[in-house]
Amino acid sequence: MRTTKAQSEATAAAVLDAAQRLYGERGYADVALEEIARTAGVTRGALYHHFGSREGLFTAVVERVQQQVAERVQQAAQAAGEDAWEQLVAGCRAFLLASTAQQVRRVLLVEAPAVLGWARWRELDARHSRRLLHEGVQELQNAGRLHDAQAGAVTAVLSGAMDEAASWAANGPDPAAAVDQAWQALQVVLEALRTTH
Repeated sequence: MRTTKAQSEATAAAVLDAAQRLYGERGYADVALEEIARTAGVTRGALYHHFGSREGLFTAVVERVQQQVAERVQQAAQAAGEDAWEQLVAGCRAFLLASTAQQVRRVLLVEAPAVLGWARWRELDARHSRRLLHEGVQELQNAGRLHDAQAGAVTAVLSGAMDEAASWAANGPDPAAAVDQAWQALQVVLEALRTTH
C-alpha cells in the first residue's frame, strides 16, 4: 500500500514538474495534455486520474507555483530577523524577485488570471503570498507602526503594486535593471505607509 501511494505521488509530481515547465515556457493554450503526459512519462489516463481535467491540472500548477513563491517570501522574512518591519520589507522584495522569473511570471501573472478568471486567481493567491502579506501588515498595524488604514486595503494595495511591478519588470528589455527600479518604487510606497514613531 505504501509503495502504491509513493508511486502515485511520484506520478503526480512528475506531471506537475512537466506541466509547470511547459506552461511557464509557452503558456496554457499552446501546451496539449498529450505533450505533458509524454514529457512526464505517464499515460494521459494517469494524468486525468490525478488532476481530472486540463483546467484541474493547470489549477494545481498555479497553486504549486504560488506555494513556491510564498516559501521564498517566508524564508526571506525569517532571515530578516525579529523586526516585523524588516520582515515585511524582505518579504516584499523576495516576492518581487521570485515573481519576475520568466516562467513564474507567465504562469502566475499572465496565464492564471486569463485561464482561471480573476475571482479564482484571487482566491488562490489569498491562500499563499497574500495571506503572508496580510499577516505582516496586521502585525505592524497592531504595533502602531503603520498609518491608520484598514489592513485589508493596505494588503490589497501592496499586493496589486507588487504584481504590477513584477509584470512590468519581467517584460522589460533589461529585467534585472527593471527589478531594481521597481523595488525602488515599492520602497517609496512602503515607507509612505510607515509611521515615524
